Amino acid sequence: MGIETTLVTRVKDILKTFDEYWNDGVLNKQKVIDAIKNYDHNLLKALLSDEIIKKTYSINVEGVTVFKQEEFIDFFRYKDYWNDSFTRYSNEIGLANEGRYLRYNTDVVLNFPYKDTVLEGGMTKDDRKRSEIYYHNILAKEEIDILFEPKVLANVKRYSFNNIEKATEFNDSDNLIIKGNNLLAIHSLKNRFAGKVDLIYIDPPYNVKSSNNTFLYNNKYNRSTWLVFMQNRLKAAKELLTSDGAMIVAIDENEQAYLGVLIDEIFPNYEKHLITIVHNPRGIQGTNFSYTNEFAYFIIPQGKKTIIDRKLSEDEISWSPLRNWGGESRREDAKNCFYPIIVKNNEIVGFGDVTADNVHPEKNENIGGYTYVYPIDSSGVERKWRYARQTVEQIKHMLTCVEGKDGILDIQIGKDFGQYKTVWQDPRYDSNIYGKQLLGKLVPDNPFTFPKSVYAVYDCLYAVVGNKKDALILDFFAGSGTTGHATMLLNKNDGGNRKYILVEQMEYVESVIVERMKSLIHDEDFKEQNSSFVFAELMEQNQKFIRLIEETKEENKLDDIIDDIKENAFLNFKVEMERVTNDDEDFKPLSIEEKKKVLIGILDQNQYYVPYSEIDDSSYGLGEVEKSFNHSFYERGVENE
Repeated sequence: MGIETTLVTRVKDILKTFDEYWNDGVLNKQKVIDAIKNYDHNLLKALLSDEIIKKTYSINVEGVTVFKQEEFIDFFRYKDYWNDSFTRYSNEIGLANEGRYLRYNTDVVLNFPYKDTVLEGGMTKDDRKRSEIYYHNILAKEEIDILFEPKVLANVKRYSFNNIEKATEFNDSDNLIIKGNNLLAIHSLKNRFAGKVDLIYIDPPYNVKSSNNTFLYNNKYNRSTWLVFMQNRLKAAKELLTSDGAMIVAIDENEQAYLGVLIDEIFPNYEKHLITIVHNPRGIQGTNFSYTNEFAYFIIPQGKKTIIDRKLSEDEISWSPLRNWGGESRREDAKNCFYPIIVKNNEIVGFGDVTADNVHPEKNENIGGYTYVYPIDSSGVERKWRYARQTVEQIKHMLTCVEGKDGILDIQIGKDFGQYKTVWQDPRYDSNIYGKQLLGKLVPDNPFTFPKSVYAVYDCLYAVVGNKKDALILDFFAGSGTTGHATMLLNKNDGGNRKYILVEQMEYVESVIVERMKSLIHDEDFKEQNSSFVFAELMEQNQKFIRLIEETKEENKLDDIIDDIKENAFLNFKVEMERVTNDDEDFKPLSIEEKKKVLIGILDQNQYYVPYSEIDDSSYGLGEVEKSFNHSFYERGVENE
């Protein structure tokens, strides 16, 4: 479905004043291109007299207006430039350099149909597969600018341990859950959070090849639809990251390769690492293989140590003597490394002073109920510890006391941390036990059949922000709220004060995510945390009519919706609304599904949600409490920049 954009309309209206470019009502595009190439004075003057055209196709250089000739000519090289969803990218997906498809090259971008468009992606239920509008980045620039304006946040509530109340302001210490279109939510978050998010973790729709695929838009280019969907969101979300911020994207084998090249294009100054996570050890039966794993792309700043060392399990730790051996290992080689390590009940409890040169103790000496362990080998040779007395306390957590067969105590060292490997296996990653069953205990009535293990997400978050106790974490595909849960677990385990922002547009936001976080607030394990959160919705305008239309099962109820739309909705200006009625001879014979498509099509795509710039419009009926919250959220964000 195409709509005539503001830019196209303005250009078309101006060209209509020039008869020489038309033949029997048909525009001769080549004549227009030739005139632009020759800098036709009258045509350029007319085009630049329009502010939208001038803003889109000119720049100001020291007071001189320079027309973007080539960009405007590109505008005319589209097959059908009146359609905002037309794209110059061919209906083939591949790697390209300077417009030519390549098989092998180190400097490539991913070309795919509709790559130069914006896909709004407005599904609110898993089983809805309606056609989505594509906004072309050149042809629909004005529409995209309006689409991405900050939106009013409505139905705002603050959930705490003791209370649920209306929120009048937003603080930087607040956790946040937003219900609404995630692309528009990301753009709404920019005012306050641009350059402030430490980690973005997302688990987007995987675009699986099955009848259960919830990403089956009415478009024959299923993969390109998904790629546009992801490109729009990744580009916008990148602006929210701090200079050393990172992004993690969970994915499976269906789109992993294409997503990787897309990431390379959007994040050119970042490293991309692909991690394999075994999340279903029993496997999902396929035609040729049983699938046990998924992937996670870690996108981190280039050349920086972003991923912290992981804590090893007991069976992974490799222990070795703290006492030196071999060359230059004797006491006299480093006198400040000869001192007792104090042990009680086989636990290290302290460290003695460096031993005087004229004192020659036994390997173990019992003094007042404590055992003093010295670096003396089994032959009685006085050796030295690997660490000097002044630094050994810093590695106390890496030391353990062991008892030999002869009853003599010795000290061993073992690193309990190490680099993350690229294959992650842990029983805690089991999505059935620590995803589905865990969620079922918190929210018994939920629609999720295979939610993420909270510990798989926990370890992903820990790898990036384990040493950032005040980190801000964003998930704009929040699903069942696992990222929020994992953030709370991190804080519980190390006393941190990390905050989460969760965005989800599906209708289960309140029934699942909010209920899950409410359950955690009242859980004994989390009651010591400041785990309150603010819930808000992008305020609907036309979106509420779309929901009513989609949920209607009976034709006679469409009349009431049509009357409501005529009275209260924002409409596409091209529509003859008086003909949209069950009495019209063209409309009446349509099936109920066809009528629903027509009704959705007549709604102005840019008015799905209420823009913040319209907050004082009395027709929206916003109260002072909601206005106060929005001003706090948006104006404070501007002040802090």
